[in-house]
Amino acid sequence: MTTHIPRGFKEIAGFMHAAHDDILDALGRHGITFPAYPVFDRPGNPRGVAAAQAHPMQGILKYHGLADWEWRIAFLPSISVTNDAAYSITLVEFDPDLAEDEAIIGGQRATGRDLERVKHSLNAVRNIAAIRSHARVRSRNVVAGGTLRAGKGLGTSASGSAALAMAAIAAAFGEEAVQNWRFVSAMSRLLAGSGCRAATGGVSLWMSYPGIAHEDSFAVRLDTRDQLADMRLITIPIDSRIGLKTEAAHADAPNSPFFKCWMRNRRDEVLRCIEAVMAGDWLSVAQMAETDSIALHGVTMTGGVEHKLFAWEPENITLFRTCDDLRAQGIPVYFSTDTGPTMVLLAHKQHAPTVAAHVRELGFDAVVGNIAPGARLVDVEAARQELDG
Repeated sequence: MTTHIPRGFKEIAGFMHAAHDDILDALGRHGITFPAYPVFDRPGNPRGVAAAQAHPMQGILKYHGLADWEWRIAFLPSISVTNDAAYSITLVEFDPDLAEDEAIIGGQRATGRDLERVKHSLNAVRNIAAIRSHARVRSRNVVAGGTLRAGKGLGTSASGSAALAMAAIAAAFGEEAVQNWRFVSAMSRLLAGSGCRAATGGVSLWMSYPGIAHEDSFAVRLDTRDQLADMRLITIPIDSRIGLKTEAAHADAPNSPFFKCWMRNRRDEVLRCIEAVMAGDWLSVAQMAETDSIALHGVTMTGGVEHKLFAWEPENITLFRTCDDLRAQGIPVYFSTDTGPTMVLLAHKQHAPTVAAHVRELGFDAVVGNIAPGARLVDVEAARQELDG
């Protein structure tokens, strides 16, 4: 089943489809394969229970805009790295006696659009499992052991999406079903698109273009041999003073005069990034993250007519210049920002303590982290205790 191609994007959709084929060829040359999308020939468990944990991601080659909002299909492929500075833990319990879906996120009952997105993910699993049970969902984001605030733009919507999908799949079909990471990744896309990359972990590539089939739009991990193990992620949380919503950025971005140019450049960028990851070239990966951070916000800021979406805060400018200053001193460090102002600085492990100390001297919070793995199941009772804590 193909997905929607928005008006005005039919021609470039063909270009992006061809780019997708070139990316698949590059993955094949490096021996990266993926399982077939599964077919389930039995109904799921109407009383299943499972819990999962996933880490947020930080964009390397970013995305904004959704070609298909129902299936959360991006206009272009993207690459990110999971960040162990935080994680989401989610418990899903299907219950035939429950009158409607319930979701508690961060101790607060979800309503409105937040609840709709949770239901959308649950419905996708229920449809495949042929069950009608509503579900209780409890989810919580944990940041740096509780010592660091999240800020806006840390990528916890992605980790929450991946944890929800994995827990729901395991609850409906059992633990063996989540061994098919292609399936888990595709389903993790349905609440937040970047959830597909949080599901696979490490440095992951999300394959997407307008019109792609749901089962073909999933993420694949590139650093399967820990090629970038020496790279560190220094997370600096910054709050958004405008109450920024990622969905607003997705709506604005395709209207930017720069958007299609951004799409057309993506094939070559992805191919370069794949080669850099395979070679363990963290420096090139970090440089790409910084350059595309600027491109992402350029697209976002030019998508509106009357209302311009300025997602950065004054603190960002200070930190951008700090990166330039440190590089002038011979310390290679590069910034990455996604939708919000929260920043992640990318540096080699040799320089990470110096960079973090410099950032703290400027008055910012900072935590030095590593590349995190993908989503995983966790013990249900241990998850209950953590969610109750």
